[in-house]
Order: sequence, then C-alpha cells, then structure tokens
Amino acid sequence: MSDLDRLVARRLLSGLSLVPAGANVVMQLSLAPVGRAVLESRVESGALTRHPVKRTRTTLSYLALAMVGTEEERDWLRREVSRQHRGVRSGESSPVAYDAFDPALQLWVAACLYRGGLDVLDLYGEAPDEPTRDALYERSARLATALQVPAELWPATRADFDAYWRARVGEASVDEATRRYLVDLVTLGFLPRPLARLLGPWHARATLALLDPPFRTLLGLGLSESDEARVRRQLAGLARLYRRLPPALARVPFSWVLRDARARRARGRSLT
Repeated sequence: MSDLDRLVARRLLSGLSLVPAGANVVMQLSLAPVGRAVLESRVESGALTRHPVKRTRTTLSYLALAMVGTEEERDWLRREVSRQHRGVRSGESSPVAYDAFDPALQLWVAACLYRGGLDVLDLYGEAPDEPTRDALYERSARLATALQVPAELWPATRADFDAYWRARVGEASVDEATRRYLVDLVTLGFLPRPLARLLGPWHARATLALLDPPFRTLLGLGLSESDEARVRRQLAGLARLYRRLPPALARVPFSWVLRDARARRARGRSLT
C-alpha cells in the first residue's frame, strides 16, 4: 500500500471524517447558486433535512467510490450522480440562476470536499510530505470528474487551487432563506427535538470551530475564544481515540457504505 493509499484509507475514509461534514456543507452552500439549488431542489428523496440517513449514506458512498473505486465504479458513480442532477435547475422565480450540470458550480462543490479532506488531516495532526500532498491533490481531482467536471478544469497545481479558493471564498454569499437553512443544519434543528437539544449545541460549536471566519460571518453565528479552545481540545482527543482504534473499526461507516454501493452496482440497483 502506497503512502497515499494508506492516508486515504486510514485517515480520509475514517469515521472521524464525519465531524467536519457540517462545516463542509456550509462551505458548499455559501456559493449562492449552490445554496439555492439545494434549497429549491425538487429531488425530495435526496434532501438532507428530510432523509438524513439516506443522504449521508449516498454522500459517503460518493466519497468512497470517488477516492478508492475502480475506473468502472467511478463511471457508474458519474452516471448515478447525473441521473439525480437531471432535474435540478433554476426556475423563473429563482433569485439566482443555477443548473446542477454547470461545471463551475460542481467544481466548487468538489473543491469544498477536497478542503474537507485537509480539515480531517488537520484533526489527525497529519503532516504528509510534499510528494504525498501532491499525490493526494491529484487523486482528489476525481471528486470533480465524478461530478461532470472536465478534468482540465481542476486547478493544475496546489498553488493554483489556493488561488482559485481565495477568489471563490471572496464571492461567497447567502440570502436569508439559505442562512436559516444552514443555521438549522448546524444546530441540528431538523432532527427530533430531544436529539437536537442533546447534540445540537456541541455540533454547532464544532462546526463553527472548523469554519474559516468568512463562513462564520455568513451564518451570523459567533463562537467565544474559550468555547473554541474547549471544542478543539475535544476534537484533538477524539482524533487520538481514532488513531488507537483497530483500522477495521476506524473505517466505519465508510467500509459499510462502500460495500453497500458495490453490492447495489452488482445487482443493477441505483446508488440512491
């Protein structure tokens, strides 16, 4: 197993990757057309707030197949994503224009997912050498090409990506409806009330701690220095726990969803 394969399997596709997921969704939807596309989507079966378990399964399946799947599996994944996105486009009443097949929007989503992987490595305290970082970046282009993005649109180098990222973050904005949706997501307000009360406050603090200031500002939520320091200590402790887990246990739930996705493909069933 190469250093890259080891990094992907033991770190990026570990259960700890679920922790920054909320922050990643906030980043994705902070590009106005992406936010409105999710808010107005008529694909009810894929709505996170209505079907959180199903949506989580399909998202994790996408990440696993994109990063470690075979070329044939990635082709199947691309077709499945295209089928789901076919009806996602703006209407006459939409405040911004969007189309789920717009490669510029899908590139942003893929870029956020790549950044999410870097956040996971930060949680683990991993510092890969430069060749491994470059190899991970090259592998991460699959996150874009599985979303109908032509390979040549993925920034050529990590430096090019950083320039792209800074420019796009500068364009981030959300309207009030999208902001309310994201706040509900961050606070887990869409879950049954007992669960939201139990888990929501910590999830909100952890999500805010993992977000860069521009995204926190868009949400209109604050986090005190003491709360941020406390939650970062908790996240560091969680990462230490994951480093000590047996690999088979640490890879849950990614190992489950990868096995499920492959079984669905073999049986001719859809990913969703």
